[in-house]
Formats: sequence, C-alpha cells, structure tokens
Amino acid sequence: MSDDHYTYRVTWSPDDTEYVATVAEFRSLSWLAADAAGALRGLRALVAEVVDDLAATGDLVPEPFADRPFSGEFRLRIPPSLHRALSIEAAEQGVSLNRLVSAKVAG
Repeated sequence: MSDDHYTYRVTWSPDDTEYVATVAEFRSLSWLAADAAGALRGLRALVAEVVDDLAATGDLVPEPFADRPFSGEFRLRIPPSLHRALSIEAAEQGVSLNRLVSAKVAG
C-alpha cells in the first residue's frame, strides 16, 4: 500500500490565513502551509510517517478509499411513510424506486 493512494484535499483556511491539507482516511491529521503545494507535501510526509509507525507497531493501517472495492449497494432505513411516498413518486414517473432514489442522491 502506498501513502499516495490516500484521499487528500487542500483548501484555503481563512481562520489560519494559510492552506490546509487534510486526508479523509486520517481525520485527525492536517498540515498548514503558505502555499497549497507545501501543505500537500507536508501532509503526505506526515501520513507516510504515521503509516510506518502503525505498521511497525502492528496497528491497523487504514486502507485508502482508492484501493477499497465498492459494490454500489448500501442499505438505507427510512420511515415507512417516506418509503410509501417515494414508491408512489417512482410509479408516477414510470421508473424503479432504485432509479428514483439514485437520481435524488446524485442530484
């Protein structure tokens, strides 16, 4: 596994007046820098250190989202009244409930 497969994001932080880099798989880690590239470089180096430390101690190293298989399915619990309303809406539109809900989630 490579630390460059993790999900990095760099944004401007008005509170810090610097760029902040974050990584989805390690929510507690971030890195501030005056420029976006520096923030990303700093965080990637930090993540590499953390991954090495976790592996050395036998702790679980989070799998990058990019390397995880996704089935395209997940269960969703909703109130029966909403289930009914969505089923009616899907029938009125002539589409499956799955297609209707997928379109709503994507939109």
